[in-house]
Amino acid sequence: MSKRKNVPALLAAFGLAAGLAACAPAGTTGDGEGDSNAVECNVGISMPTRSLERWINDGEGLKEKLEAQDCTVDLQYADDKTDQQISQIQNQVAGGAKILVVAAIDGETLGPVLEDAKSQDVTVIAYDRLINGTDAVDYYATFDNYQVGQLQGEFIEEQLDLANAEGPFNLEPFAGSPDDNNAAFFFAGAWDVLLPYVESGKLVVPSGKSPASNADWTSIGILGWGSADAQAEMDNRLQSFYTGGDKVDVVLSPNDSLALGIEQSLSSAGYAPGTDWPLITGQDGDVANIKAILADQQSMTVWKDTRELGSQVDKMIQQIVAGEEVDVNDTESYDNKVKVVPTYILEPQVVVKDQVEPVLVESGFVEASDIGL
Repeated sequence: MSKRKNVPALLAAFGLAAGLAACAPAGTTGDGEGDSNAVECNVGISMPTRSLERWINDGEGLKEKLEAQDCTVDLQYADDKTDQQISQIQNQVAGGAKILVVAAIDGETLGPVLEDAKSQDVTVIAYDRLINGTDAVDYYATFDNYQVGQLQGEFIEEQLDLANAEGPFNLEPFAGSPDDNNAAFFFAGAWDVLLPYVESGKLVVPSGKSPASNADWTSIGILGWGSADAQAEMDNRLQSFYTGGDKVDVVLSPNDSLALGIEQSLSSAGYAPGTDWPLITGQDGDVANIKAILADQQSMTVWKDTRELGSQVDKMIQQIVAGEEVDVNDTESYDNKVKVVPTYILEPQVVVKDQVEPVLVESGFVEASDIGL
């Protein structure tokens, strides 16, 4: 049974209570008349970092789409430094950008710079991460981030047959970066599935790193989504709580970057695929993690085809440029504490070992040669 119904409660808990919004797109009168309000296709793209493969793919892919349509594009990466992202956005606006596409490092700190941009008639699209606390965000494009976590939790539930198995199973849960708005949704989607099994004792967390509720997720968050930090945390848990011969049965990892560090830690501790290797979840479909899936070191990844996200944002930009109504499919769920942001949501999907070739390779998302096929 889907647990998507829990999202309104989650949103309320994080100050993101669902509401309704009727909006006319930026630069239009809302009457659908169109191009009398057309704007120049000069776009600033602000991505958080080059340290994660997915952001490189997202930024370069969108830039390529826009330039193919004769748009002027300034793509910047901020090295996971909020001050640097703010400065880059300021420079993009000063350089003539009329549309900003922003994947925020910290969703709470960009309000002032975006409000300054709005005062200069710049349209802002939040890309995959909601930007909070400002009315300067015009649109949001993302995947269903609660569903990402839900898919991870349900995968664990099904693979361990938690509804029927006697258990107990040793679980170690991880969460994403506390400054990333999406990390709350990833964790809540998974924890809504898994927490009842923790409370019943079928899943046990020897490290004690077991949030009592969705709202406590930051207590196990890994700042910056760093693989090395996840590895160090997993090292500490193994060395402190698995000294008596107990083994980890399953690790909830919200994304592929954390999964890589966790996998390295397990390998260093003597775990071996095919014998005592635990279930490990992930997200993004990074090349290194696809290789890990093929090597039985990672059980799954939740794939968000970022090409589709880029195509949708490209379409939104072209609609803004033409002065047309901008396509959205959710005007209720994403309240950033100042406004409900009109949103376009895409659906993620689970990929396991036998789906790598038919889903990821045949779709062109990765080259067979890059993953050893």
